[in-house]
Amino acid sequence: MNNLVLAYLGDAVYELHIRKYLIETGIAKVNELQSASLNYVSAKSQRRILEELINHEFLKEEEITIVNRGRNASSHASKTTDIITYKKATGLECLIGYLYNNNKERCNEILNYITRCL
Repeated sequence: MNNLVLAYLGDAVYELHIRKYLIETGIAKVNELQSASLNYVSAKSQRRILEELINHEFLKEEEITIVNRGRNASSHASKTTDIITYKKATGLECLIGYLYNNNKERCNEILNYITRCL
């Protein structure tokens, strides 16, 4: 599957996981949910999260390779952030999409680590 298609899928899986997590924390107002979600789903937040996953050595070498493939995929420029941040966020989304297709257990492990530890 194309890396950008994996990122597209990963974006949806990631956002659904974050929304579910935030609802489970007891936030009941949509505006508060939206505001809290930005700590996870903005490109800047995804870059920070990816860097923390790498710095904590949570990702396996194969997973870092997938992140790099997604990061290096040809894509359009972002209107809201710099290109490096956008590409790193795309790399994280690509990894989530890849794992969702190939290893849901590991996908959930990473998503749960993100919401509980980072």
